[in-house]
Amino acid sequence: MKITVIGAGNGGQAMAAHLSMLGHEVTLHTRNEVKAKVLRAIGGIRLVGRINGTGYVSRYTSDMAEAVTGAEIIMITTVANAHRDVALKMAPYLSDGQIVVLNPGRTGGAFEFRRALDDCRFSRRIFLVEAQTLVYACRIIEDGLVNIVGVKENVLAAALPAADTDKALNRIREIFPCFHPAHNVLETSLENIGAVFHPSIILFNAAAIERGEKFYFYRDITQGVVRFIERLDAERLAIGRAYGLTLTSARDWVSMAYDHIMGDTLRERMFNNPAYYDITAPTTLRCRQLLEDIPTGFVPMLEFGRLAGVETPLMESLLPICSTLLDEDFRTTGRTLEKMGLGEMSFETLLNKVK
Repeated sequence: MKITVIGAGNGGQAMAAHLSMLGHEVTLHTRNEVKAKVLRAIGGIRLVGRINGTGYVSRYTSDMAEAVTGAEIIMITTVANAHRDVALKMAPYLSDGQIVVLNPGRTGGAFEFRRALDDCRFSRRIFLVEAQTLVYACRIIEDGLVNIVGVKENVLAAALPAADTDKALNRIREIFPCFHPAHNVLETSLENIGAVFHPSIILFNAAAIERGEKFYFYRDITQGVVRFIERLDAERLAIGRAYGLTLTSARDWVSMAYDHIMGDTLRERMFNNPAYYDITAPTTLRCRQLLEDIPTGFVPMLEFGRLAGVETPLMESLLPICSTLLDEDFRTTGRTLEKMGLGEMSFETLLNKVK
């Protein structure tokens, strides 16, 4: 199968190498031509950890036309902040029948991507899919060498509209059997567990991070922070119920995404998850756990909550605190309903749009 991976960061290099190892013809796109040249010179991308081997990617390119043309499936692994820009750059080269997958969409990724295509007066028939999370827990050791810490066993995915989900997933599951259909992209968006985990852990460890103290992001978590996370998560679950969705709690998600996770509590499951065990905290507050998870996770989640009339006092309090901490107005820079093309839409109209 001809597959293009857009984005050559942790997830992009891991996915491109793994799919190459599985025998697919893979193109890896990076907007950075210097990085493309480095990867070409290296030749193959070596994976270590849960997956071991070298994937020989067919093509490394910084040319979007070259990357997109002729691909059957296009896997987007960039940070979610880049989804609109990627859509605008891809639009001229997409063709009928191509499957485009956001890995992951975070919250509202498919809506923002589709809005960008609409702004280009895009009319071709593609299948736009939003994955709830990235298949791999991984870290680049250096370009061309990636440590696969864990591989998820269950990844929810849905197309926009949901009527396209079965047809798209039938094709995607040929390469990723771990993909399972969600009801719609509201479910994949609201199952964005990172938006609950990441900002909370950063916030309550902000001073330690600024002092340069090293700690393990998940397994050093305290009971008080876990209690905060679970109450914050209760607001996410309430938003889901308002949209007719029975979402998975943060505690249950850890043992659903990864097999054989022992423990009764969220804290125990975090501690016992091999994929989480050696992940260290970021060394700066200006990290993706805030700069990505707040504007593309937390903000749109709040927006969906407000549209459904759900009270979310903890979410409402956390957003201005994080904005102040980073001196950035996330309400302005984040994914609002307007930026997702939903600004004038009623609750009922939105439910009809995702069907």
